[in-house]
Amino acid sequence: MSEKLTFPAPAAAALECHLPRPDTQTSNRPFVTLTFATSLDSSLSLAPGVRTHLSGPGSKAMTHYLRSRHAAILVGVSTVLADNPRLSCRIEGSASQPRPIIIDPHMRWTPRSSDQVFQICRSGAGLAPFILTGLLEAQIPRESVELLQQHGGKYIRIAPATSSKDRVRFEWNDVFQTLLSEGLTSVMVEGGGQIINSLLSPTNHNLIDSVIVTIAPTWLGKGGVVVSPDRVCDAEGTPQAAARLSNVSWHPFGEDVVLCGTLAPQ
Repeated sequence: MSEKLTFPAPAAAALECHLPRPDTQTSNRPFVTLTFATSLDSSLSLAPGVRTHLSGPGSKAMTHYLRSRHAAILVGVSTVLADNPRLSCRIEGSASQPRPIIIDPHMRWTPRSSDQVFQICRSGAGLAPFILTGLLEAQIPRESVELLQQHGGKYIRIAPATSSKDRVRFEWNDVFQTLLSEGLTSVMVEGGGQIINSLLSPTNHNLIDSVIVTIAPTWLGKGGVVVSPDRVCDAEGTPQAAARLSNVSWHPFGEDVVLCGTLAPQ
């Protein structure tokens, strides 16, 4: 089992205003934190499907601390296929584990008992995932359903907002309402690129409570998976900023810098 991580109390205190507080959770949707690590050229990875390490030890510990403060971790299926992630919290003294949530509308991922997320679950150091799909129950392979159920996970169908032969899309409000109905009152969205860019669209800003970005002192170069939401224009067709943060604070962690803020109204 991987070694436990520690996160200094003063650093945790500095992030407190950007994190959910379970004792005051009264919203009709989960508290949502959008968080990711990026290079200086706004890339998440060197290329699609290529696992790329950006966070140093300090910001990595911060990520696990953030996981300890949320009820769920949400990633897209591309992240699962590329990284085979554990999706667990390794912070020292954490009293609970976040629930992994995997967005997989087309069932691209075939779960296997050897996947790290299930190994961690069997060791008692994590939870099995909930997989959000657009497929009907009869379309999901029985062996996949049984594997999830054996570990305490499950498939959850969400009715697609748009659907074609090649693409199913969910409304983010439907996703978060579904998670709230499962008792998950806070969600940490970690990626990948399509999910991050989608949530940075102005139509979804009202669903995001906090943004926490780790910036690594490196350029990955052209061809990477880039955080860059779709272009936004005003009524006359003039380009406008797609998103901007307010209430900003900066925190150094080793060689990395962590940017915290909230999405400003457009």
